[in-house]
Amino acid sequence: MPCSTQRVTVLRRNHHFSFQGNRPETRYGWLKLTPAHSVTLIKELLAGLPPGDSLVLDPFCGTGTTALACAEEGIPCETTDINPFLVWLAQTKTYPFSRAEIELFMTAASDIAAELSRPGSTSSAWKPSLYQIEKWWDASYLEVLARLFEAIQSRSKLLPRASLDLLHLAFCRTLMAHSRAGPGHQSLSFRPAPTGYYAASLFEDTPCAEVLATWQQATQSLAAAAYSPIKVIPRCILGDARALRSSLGQERYTLVLTSPPYPNRISYIRELRPYMYWLGYLKNGREAGELDWLAIGGTWGSATSQLNRWEPPPSLTIPFDDFPTLLARIADKSQILSKYVHKYFCDMYLHVQEIKQVLRSSGKIYYIIGNAKFYDVMIPVETIFAAMLGSQGFCEIEITTLRKRSSKKELFEYVISARKP
Repeated sequence: MPCSTQRVTVLRRNHHFSFQGNRPETRYGWLKLTPAHSVTLIKELLAGLPPGDSLVLDPFCGTGTTALACAEEGIPCETTDINPFLVWLAQTKTYPFSRAEIELFMTAASDIAAELSRPGSTSSAWKPSLYQIEKWWDASYLEVLARLFEAIQSRSKLLPRASLDLLHLAFCRTLMAHSRAGPGHQSLSFRPAPTGYYAASLFEDTPCAEVLATWQQATQSLAAAAYSPIKVIPRCILGDARALRSSLGQERYTLVLTSPPYPNRISYIRELRPYMYWLGYLKNGREAGELDWLAIGGTWGSATSQLNRWEPPPSLTIPFDDFPTLLARIADKSQILSKYVHKYFCDMYLHVQEIKQVLRSSGKIYYIIGNAKFYDVMIPVETIFAAMLGSQGFCEIEITTLRKRSSKKELFEYVISARKP
């Protein structure tokens, strides 16, 4: 018999339990991914870890918040993701930079700024084949950014990997600061391109000065945070959360602490594609669509057409009595959205089955997850997660309502916890 589930209401409105608590002057603020969970919450949950031979797993590493918290606290941790850019980002954020590596980074950043300040041809600088790249950056800014990236790449064989990683991270921060995407979020609408008087060549020197000012601010901020101590280096592994045993082994982890993708149709490939195209993790739209299809919850580009052809595995039934009714109600409005929800929970159920195999006996799980709404149909994500855990024999299942999210009034964030007997 599955364990009963206890509900607890906390409703913390304090910003420390959202990404806003991840201060930009620390490693936690190096690069934002929406939604992102708070280091304050993560460290609170880690505080309950039993002393001794502990090993933490985050199977959805995101920007590496859990891995970094463990690294700073001296707790061994392994984290996985199917997105190679996120694995690189987690590795960079948790690396113990030496003084020499940081000084080489700052010297190179200063040399690059001086190089860009000198007049020169910009027509030959490489730019990625990001679809409608002109929507992202005005032509004058794009040329400066292309020169900046070219200057970084020209040093790729002269610098240690750690120093080059910091340069690439500074470039990512500079890149989005001058994008026409909506403020602070790549997937919002684009601002219109400047026209007429404001696009005149009178201001042709302004983009370079603005980009260099951002570059200087980004490099100084990164260098200051890079001195922060790392007690234990986590392992950051490229892998699929639905097939953990093949890359991690069995019954190794004391604690699973993670925030999986929410079933809200936000594509992290779509959000991250500017960084991924510039840094070479994606070369074209076909690769972006294929990676999004592999990721849980992705429905962007060609992933949508593949979703249309998807059928659930006959042997896999989501252990939630109202699940067929929920799917039917969504299908009345949109067949593709109904399939999206169905596939999301099939993928997550496969993941829960894998978690059972890699977690030690008496090991604990914490999932940070949000509910969802499509049309007039509320998806009780937290209850379905609890049901999936219960069906796999987990006990002491608890749903804690953490905070109200900033979108629709019915949307909340939860922490679902459970223990393997």
